[in-house]
Amino acid sequence: MKTEPSFRESVDIMFNRAVALMDLSPGLEQKIRVCNSTYTVRFGVRLRGKIETFTGYRSVHSEHMEPVKGGIRYATGVNQDEVEALAALMTYKCALVQTPFGGSKGGLCIDPREWNAHEMEQITRRFAYELIKRDLISPSQNVPAPDMGTGEREMAWITDQYRRMNTTDINASACVTGKPINAGGIQGRVEATGRGVQYALEEFFRYEEDKAKANLTGTLDGKRVIVQGLGNVGYHAAKFLSEEDGCKITAVIERDGAVVNPDGLAIEFLKEHIILTGGVKGFAGGEYVEDGAAVLEQECDILIPAAMEGVINLNNAKNIKTKLIVEAANGPVTAGADEILRKKGIVIIPDMYANAGGVTVSYFEWVKNLSHIRFGRMQRRQEESRHRLILEELERLSQDPAISWELSDGFKQKYLKGAGELELVRSGLDDTMRASYQAMREVWHNNPKVDDLRTAAYLVSIGRVAASYRSKGL
Repeated sequence: MKTEPSFRESVDIMFNRAVALMDLSPGLEQKIRVCNSTYTVRFGVRLRGKIETFTGYRSVHSEHMEPVKGGIRYATGVNQDEVEALAALMTYKCALVQTPFGGSKGGLCIDPREWNAHEMEQITRRFAYELIKRDLISPSQNVPAPDMGTGEREMAWITDQYRRMNTTDINASACVTGKPINAGGIQGRVEATGRGVQYALEEFFRYEEDKAKANLTGTLDGKRVIVQGLGNVGYHAAKFLSEEDGCKITAVIERDGAVVNPDGLAIEFLKEHIILTGGVKGFAGGEYVEDGAAVLEQECDILIPAAMEGVINLNNAKNIKTKLIVEAANGPVTAGADEILRKKGIVIIPDMYANAGGVTVSYFEWVKNLSHIRFGRMQRRQEESRHRLILEELERLSQDPAISWELSDGFKQKYLKGAGELELVRSGLDDTMRASYQAMREVWHNNPKVDDLRTAAYLVSIGRVAASYRSKGL
């Protein structure tokens, strides 16, 4: 019986598949493959009258560009292999979307639900202290971000800890991204990964040839979508696709099961229900199914795994009945499952592209922190003034009885509004997702040896990392 590769082995298998099609020297191939360093820390925190010991990791995969970038996750399953595999994915992801970072990742073995807010702050600050004193958190060397189990709150604590230890660093705010707005964050960062999933799908649907490969036609409007995991990424992807693109979210799978409605679920109400009750059970807007894993195998047009790695594997891949998979999570499809799905003709938009919205907007936040000015502050009103000049001239011309036209409702208001930070962030993210997809699809369609987007993504990203190393003289 075929055994399931681990997450790290899956990343290696996919790396090998791409490298076999490239002309890299064995030395350069090995340099790109290996993880440069992994720091393991075990620290104690006095909690509830006794000392609790925690184990954390920070892995640096590649320093072909610096700083290195990658989230910190809090989960009980965190281990060195997982962190190193995720760091490698970050290297390839950053190269694919052309953010000037190497890849890194961090993790702490902890269940955040077991501790209250004050205890989580103590634990986070001590973990941050251990990393900061070794330059494993630094605006110029290593910049973390939120990941599974962490968010704005933890990033604010880490930033404050960094400031306390580096009181003269004027760029201290850039030591992490994903911070709250009032602590140096950027508008649009919270929903960035989910928004990136939406932009990735919209870009895919612009090409008839690509849709045909997935046996899809038309637009996103009315397409049946199943989302696995309604955390930050899954929630925003489902919300934007249903509200803005007309998709029907026919099922949502969570820890306690799934909720199904062929006519489409009301995502906002479902999210509120999950926050109140801790799960999807009892939601009035759909039918509850206890076996959530079985719902993953229901028929749909688009399947979005947005939670954990390895949810589509050798056990269930043959039963998947979707046309298109968008990997909103990291590594949700194992290497073994990937092979089965490709043979079935299911197109996969790979994780290193599909969920790159987070690191893209993190890059914008990092740049904002280093420039010490919010985007749009200097040019927004000047833009509006120029637009007003054009509108006034158009309105003057429309007074001429010989000209029979008038401005449409709402045009004036929309045209006069200059781009603020949120609009500029969305514009930059949309541009990044489009350009990255076009780089992938060019390889996908023009290289006869490449029959899937994942291999195309690896070829583009590894090629860029190799070029960077070569330019350094390696």
